[in-house]
Amino acid sequence: MANVLDKIVADKKIELIERKSKRPLESFKHQAIPTNRDFYKALAAPGTQFILECKKASPSKGLIREPFDLAEITRVYKNYASCISVLTDEKYFQGSFDYLEFVRSQVEQPLICKDFFIDEYQIYLARIYGGDAILLMLSVLDDTQYQSLEKVAKSLNMAILTEVSNEAEVHRALALNAQIIGINNRDLRDLSTNLATTEALRKLIPDNKVVISESGIYTHQDVKRLAPLCNGFLIGSSLMAERDLERACRSVILGENKVCGLTRSQDAIAAYESGAVYGGLIFAPKSPRFVDLDCAKQVMQSAPLAYVGVFVNATIADVVNHAQSLKLAAVQLHGQEDAVYINELRPLLPSNCQIWKAQAVKDSLPAPVNGVDRHLYDTHSDTQAGGTGKTFDWAILKETKQPFMLAGGLNPENIQGALYQGAHGLDLNSGVEQSAGKKCPNKLNDAFISIRKY
Repeated sequence: MANVLDKIVADKKIELIERKSKRPLESFKHQAIPTNRDFYKALAAPGTQFILECKKASPSKGLIREPFDLAEITRVYKNYASCISVLTDEKYFQGSFDYLEFVRSQVEQPLICKDFFIDEYQIYLARIYGGDAILLMLSVLDDTQYQSLEKVAKSLNMAILTEVSNEAEVHRALALNAQIIGINNRDLRDLSTNLATTEALRKLIPDNKVVISESGIYTHQDVKRLAPLCNGFLIGSSLMAERDLERACRSVILGENKVCGLTRSQDAIAAYESGAVYGGLIFAPKSPRFVDLDCAKQVMQSAPLAYVGVFVNATIADVVNHAQSLKLAAVQLHGQEDAVYINELRPLLPSNCQIWKAQAVKDSLPAPVNGVDRHLYDTHSDTQAGGTGKTFDWAILKETKQPFMLAGGLNPENIQGALYQGAHGLDLNSGVEQSAGKKCPNKLNDAFISIRKY
């Protein structure tokens, strides 16, 4: 990557010669007025902040998002981002200053212009197109260059995200009195990412600095791992690679949470508006939250959740019929279904339908079931499968290495304790109800507010 970085910077110099000849700095410098959007303040606010990035392509991944619909991207990002990053490098990232201008017109958040800054010309250009902050990479700039560019940025009230990727660069950033330090988890030599980079370098940075972790953030577990160390995250490629951007943002920021036992359209709407990714439909006739196919279809039409069908010792034919007719995202098996059952079921399901296996937990974790995509751990009951309203001892979850969902008595009061157990998502049911099968919008909202408090 060092050679790639050298090539990018060399090409950037050529690009700037061409830009300056076509549009001299003197022709637009007077248009650059100080910004009134405070990038630093947005990131220094209490809690974990997110810089979400508009990125079409990259040298390491090639084309990432096609079509690159900025209207769609900004429509989603404005609901989740503290700040928004826009790539403007054309040759290697297929970016554009026009993208920056468009995003500026669509959102109220501060914007960072993401480019390889080596010349004051670029800063003025970034400002007139709507940038409120710039990225200065210490892997690209020496201290004198940095200070020169910093002076111009400050004259325009623009913030600086100072990027570091090793210990030497951290010491330089501190000597330069950088206020916002971005730790790049990507190894510039081989393009690999390692979140341990943030863990190692953060120890060198005083607490009065704003610290952002960049690159390699793919899951909510990644976020929860590093959130205690950082003020926030810059996330781009992992979001841009996902077709369903709304779901991708929810998954990484809130987790892949499910509201189960949906029986009414208004409850599905409330679950979606609160921030859920999944909606659970229970097809077990003995459950007080049982729905038939017609009711399930009505619920599904009301909100664009990914729907999971819950079955208890149902026939394989019945499970397959529901999965196919409802286009379920997953089937959740809540009975005594074993590996033989699962192996027979798997090839009959649509290829994009996952199998989740719910397992009742009493004093220890049951042995994992082979052949499933995800386990769901729920509180053991002698009388019912799920929906007990009771929790189990979460400490035993440390034993598992399997992807899992956590269920069992989760409610707005205890959900904070559930957030750091390593689950891919939380499964909410009776703890957010006013009565069996009827969700309480206020409890749902309170639960997801608690989920976002980190």
